[in-house]
Amino acid sequence: MNDELLVERRDDVLSVTLNRPEKRNPLSRALLEALRRCFEAHADDPGLRIAVLRGAGEKSFAAGGDLKDLGMLRSAEQAGEMADYAKAALDAVRRFPVPVVAALNGDALGGGAELAVACDFRVGARHARIGFVQGRLNIATAWGGGIDLLNLLGPAAGLRLLARSDLLDMEAAQAIGLVDAVAEPDQELDGAVADFIGPMLRQAPQVLRAFKALALAHRSGASRTDMERLETRLFAGTWVHDDHWSAVERLNLGRR
Repeated sequence: MNDELLVERRDDVLSVTLNRPEKRNPLSRALLEALRRCFEAHADDPGLRIAVLRGAGEKSFAAGGDLKDLGMLRSAEQAGEMADYAKAALDAVRRFPVPVVAALNGDALGGGAELAVACDFRVGARHARIGFVQGRLNIATAWGGGIDLLNLLGPAAGLRLLARSDLLDMEAAQAIGLVDAVAEPDQELDGAVADFIGPMLRQAPQVLRAFKALALAHRSGASRTDMERLETRLFAGTWVHDDHWSAVERLNLGRR
């Protein structure tokens, strides 16, 4: 990793921070590469339950692509190669085997919004905003975020946000299902994230991995038949795990 990406294992939570606050945490190719390597490196950690991705500071989660870095790309071929490169980084987030929460400490704009919806959930500070504002630069989405948005909100609502380049505050984003939770007026973002992930941290790691695998299959367009087979396999694996029998024993003891 580099000093632009801070990574810390806190108990069963992987904490990842985009650390370029002086520039509003723009996503350069180097930072995207560090992000990909981070999530790939921790994917096989069996004890993880949750990953939390945030930006440093209070102004920006991620301001989008680093225009200083990406501005040198002038041909359609170069732009396409960059898009594929960034997709690989965001795919490492999407495919992470346990739930990933985007802690929106500030604005998530353009590519930053794409990164936010690559995560499974979004929890926002009250002052944060989110916007697919690529159209203001006369470009389309590039890193898979447009697809994620359409899947998340449906084609009509997703297209509306894209076509209007709307910048939403957290309450408006929560109202349409783009954000899952927003900090209370007197609550710090860390507290809101802790409240949101608290019930998840009570789940066994292998159970969270099973739920995430099912969600990934749905997200990738797997057929009902394939998902049913996957669900059965995941269920069987969790059924024979010692954690299941321990839970059954506790339940039986509680009924006596």
